[in-house]
Amino acid sequence: MSRPKIGLALGAGSARGFAHIGVLQVLEEHGIPIDCMAGTSMGALIAALYASGITPGDLAKLAVSLPRKSWVDPTVPRMGLVLGDRIMEVVRFLTKGLALEHLTPPLWVVATDLERGERVVFREGPAYRAVRASISIPGIFVPFMSEGRLLVDGGVVERVPIRTVREMGADIVVAVDVGKGQAGPVRHIFDVILQSIDIMEREMVNARLPEADFVIQPDMGDMGSTAFGQAGEMIERGRAAAREVVGEILRRLGLPEGSPEERRED
Repeated sequence: MSRPKIGLALGAGSARGFAHIGVLQVLEEHGIPIDCMAGTSMGALIAALYASGITPGDLAKLAVSLPRKSWVDPTVPRMGLVLGDRIMEVVRFLTKGLALEHLTPPLWVVATDLERGERVVFREGPAYRAVRASISIPGIFVPFMSEGRLLVDGGVVERVPIRTVREMGADIVVAVDVGKGQAGPVRHIFDVILQSIDIMEREMVNARLPEADFVIQPDMGDMGSTAFGQAGEMIERGRAAAREVVGEILRRLGLPEGSPEERRED
């Protein structure tokens, strides 16, 4: 009998999304297979880099060393404060220009049609374009135009893409929600926008999380969504939360606890 198909849903959270890297590290360390992934906003970015072949260890190094000026391109405010071309080019380079359908595991990315209020799911095509659409936080990034649609952050409609990864055929869904914690200090317009969005999305997320088989919720404390300088701590929070759940996932799969090497020795 074949094992169940495992899907990983990585949610939005801006800088808090660095916790996804810690979760990926723990899942790999325990040999938990990931057959498909869905990502929203920062979750889409981390998922695309991982599925294009960057190891969780290298993702962690990248998170703590990549200077903000390398991906932020401010613009005269009209539809957003950040143009987004620079980060799209960074993602294109890091993902080697690969299409979503050629990633391993395959990835679907969630965005929002701003004019129609609809969920838009990228299932194929260049990963960097899908990520650029999904990370378009309203008011911060200029919306992304794709096939005549004006697209913004996928978290507006599906902060944690549980429904989307189910549509990929996942039998078991592991959802990662990085929104748990206190609101961080409000210091500038980015904090105002991001915390307002977090508050609006919170109730919707809480209603959807029970639809997942397993939920990993790192406690981010008072680390805010713009605290990019705290990437290392956020990764550790992700590791800690994943370790609390990994035993349950292994039991569901009928596997003993421990790393693949330890299981082979037994």
